[in-house]
Amino acid sequence: MVPMCGSLEDNLIRRVLQNRLSDVEALFDRAFGPSWNPFLQLGTLAFFFFWIAAVSGIYLFIFFETSAVGAYQSIEHMTHAQWYYSGIIRSLHRYSSDAMVVTAVLHLGREFILDRYRGVRWFSWFTGVPVLWFLYMSGIGGYWLVWDKLAQYVAVASMEWLDWLGIFGEPVAANFLTRGSLDDRFFTLLVFLHIFVPLVLLFLMWVHILRIGRPKVNPKRGLAIGSLGALVILSIFFPALSQGEADLGVVPTDLGLDWFFLLPYPLYDKWGAGALWAITVGVSLLLLAMPWLPRARPPKPAQVYLEKCNGCARCYEDCPYGAVSMRPRTDGLPFEQEAYVNSDLCTRCGICVGACPVSTPFRREEQLVTGIDLPDFPLAQLRTDTAAAIADLNKKTVQSLPRLIAFGCDHGLSTDLLSNDEMVGVRLPCIGMLPPSFIDYAVSAEGIDGVIMSGCRDCNCFHRFGINWTQQRIAAKRDPYLRRRVPRERLLTFWGALGDEKKFQATVEEFRTDLKNMAQNSNKDSE
Repeated sequence: MVPMCGSLEDNLIRRVLQNRLSDVEALFDRAFGPSWNPFLQLGTLAFFFFWIAAVSGIYLFIFFETSAVGAYQSIEHMTHAQWYYSGIIRSLHRYSSDAMVVTAVLHLGREFILDRYRGVRWFSWFTGVPVLWFLYMSGIGGYWLVWDKLAQYVAVASMEWLDWLGIFGEPVAANFLTRGSLDDRFFTLLVFLHIFVPLVLLFLMWVHILRIGRPKVNPKRGLAIGSLGALVILSIFFPALSQGEADLGVVPTDLGLDWFFLLPYPLYDKWGAGALWAITVGVSLLLLAMPWLPRARPPKPAQVYLEKCNGCARCYEDCPYGAVSMRPRTDGLPFEQEAYVNSDLCTRCGICVGACPVSTPFRREEQLVTGIDLPDFPLAQLRTDTAAAIADLNKKTVQSLPRLIAFGCDHGLSTDLLSNDEMVGVRLPCIGMLPPSFIDYAVSAEGIDGVIMSGCRDCNCFHRFGINWTQQRIAAKRDPYLRRRVPRERLLTFWGALGDEKKFQATVEEFRTDLKNMAQNSNKDSE
């Protein structure tokens, strides 16, 4: 995969990062399978861990005493007197919150490495930054409620950090420096904030996926059960414990920190409030600005050609990002609807082109026009590339090998791997752009022995649904479907990426052997 823009150095660095990420994901694929690979479901896992933290938090709130004296004691009672249930729930609450931080940060890093944060994807990235902010505020507020020595340290440091801004008339941290300076209203306020902030977090998470068509917010059932089981086991053998009751007359020392939430506090102790504010604000602004650094130069969005559009709504149903909508007809043709493309949402994947029933290479028009098309890579260009590839295949001198053509996507295997002395390759923005009629054209009209379709790794399509829609079209479960006259044994699908080159070559060699055997058996039958 090549980024849309950026310097050569940026592209090379990103390529190295993508190679390493691909290696890691391949290891998890082998261990868990693509459907349960946690690296492929980081966003859904973050949602899942949020709900675990929310449900366990509601249970803890029922037995929590919101008072300066009773807060610590109520937590201790749940932790030790009812360790077999309430204690596990407390630990589950803590570890699910940590897990949400880990999955959210990994999700952010993965989207950056895969270059899925610029162009029309800027909205999800931009709204993800405040999600991180409120996630950290939720977790830090939870540590205050325990009111042990760690909570005292976090409270004093947090207030001193805010006091540095000078937005309060009097230093707020002074309220935490003498015994008896806090009352029950303080804990009531803390409980309110610890309920209100997660609600805002949930709202921002909803906004974060607002512009994604068919968003997935639930992980696969097996992965969810396994993740919950792992957290329960962790809670049993490594329970979350308090660190001694807070005493405002004594400065706490020798504390055990939760490094997932409380990493900024040692930095505050070392560098001071000013430096920590500079880092926090600077990093946040940098993250917010990254979709435009440098400014993306994407291809032109999909375009609707009403003279060929019958309003069937297939492009609307297949668009992964909700960029296509249906509206009343405007050109007077006898159809109820017409497709409309929102250029602010279109990722230029071409899946809508593959969904259009008019997208067929069998048409005899001099200028091939379909109902919806990509201006920078039109269907006519795909037919030209396919015809040129087949012509090149016919010129090859290797006559003993089956004649193979491979259709691959820009985010899968390298171009060189798809085109060699034994087969020819055609590239598309996404394998989902390939109309099934092109497969029929290659096999039925041009006599190609075998067609290979290659895309991203299974359950890891760069454009979300390209693999799914392709598989369903071949299986005649989704329109436009591949005609039954095309022998399925002459088709090969391979979902792989960087690092899968040897596996691809071995799979193609096995496919070639099968085609040879079929040809030999056919010759024997004809004799």
